[in-house]
Formats: sequence, C-alpha cells, structure tokens
Amino acid sequence: MAVAADDVRRIALSLPETSEKLSWGMPTFRVRGKIFVSLADDDESMGVKCPMEDRAELIAAEPEKFFIKEGHDDNYAWMRVRLAAVEDEEELLAILADSWQQAAPKSLASAHPSGPAPSAPRS
Repeated sequence: MAVAADDVRRIALSLPETSEKLSWGMPTFRVRGKIFVSLADDDESMGVKCPMEDRAELIAAEPEKFFIKEGHDDNYAWMRVRLAAVEDEEELLAILADSWQQAAPKSLASAHPSGPAPSAPRS
C-alpha cells in the first residue's frame, strides 16, 4: 500500500511542535521553524533530512524509493522519497520522525530520544 501527500501532511503535523508553511510553492513542514520535510509540487515525492554519510547507502539499497535530484540536492543533507514506494504509514512515520529528529533543536529532540510520538490529529 503506497502512501499519499495527505498521509505525509497528517503524520507530519502530528509530530511535536510541527507547523506547515508554503515555501517555494510547495508545502513544507517545520519543527520550531526548521524544515524537516517538503512535498514536491506533483505530490509524488517528498524531501527529507538525511545525513550525507547515510544517503548514498540508502539510495544504493532502495533506488526505487530514495533518490536525489542531480544538481539540486548534491550539497545538502537531504534526499527525496517516492511516496508510491513507501510501504505503509508505519514506514512513513519512521522516515518523518527521523527527519524531525535531525531538524529539531537539541533540547526538543532530547525530550524525545526514541523519536517523536505522534499526537492526536489536529483539526
């Protein structure tokens, strides 16, 4: 079962102190003002934070799921994820929580050492 942009939005906004803001014409999700995920304008992929030392390994292991946009993502600790290749909401939560953990201020991230737990959906 693939996930969709609406799933990204719902799960991202359930993470602690997360907000949504339109940037570069695309929805971005932020923790205390720092972007941890952005949806592509076609709603088919998302960008997430990923340490550069892990990125190449992930892309090599699952190129149908993880990729970078050549000439754009090369120098940043980001990668892209094809939503159609994400297995389910549990995997999506793991990807988003990892990106959230990297973007969150240390004081907030340390309050959630095993990753942020989603809260009830906001209305």
